[in-house]
Amino acid sequence: MNKEVDDKVAIMNRLKRIEGQVKGIQKMVEEGKCCNDILIQIAAARAALNKVGGIILEDYMKDCIKISLIEETDEKVLDELVDTIIKYTK
Repeated sequence: MNKEVDDKVAIMNRLKRIEGQVKGIQKMVEEGKCCNDILIQIAAARAALNKVGGIILEDYMKDCIKISLIEETDEKVLDELVDTIIKYTK
């Protein structure tokens, strides 16, 4: 497999794990588990989602920006990158 396919598989696997975490949180809420335990699981899911977002952002900067720099003006590409980072970090 090539790197792009490997990266996609790794991201999809992470997202499936996050989906499982969220379903686990739903079950905890339904069962009336301790709020502290639920909040810890929410924090873990949020951290995992942030990690996936970071990986995708890194790929975007390394791959998509390179292609865009060939096709468009540098300033437009950089403006788009800054806009994307701002939206991602909100």
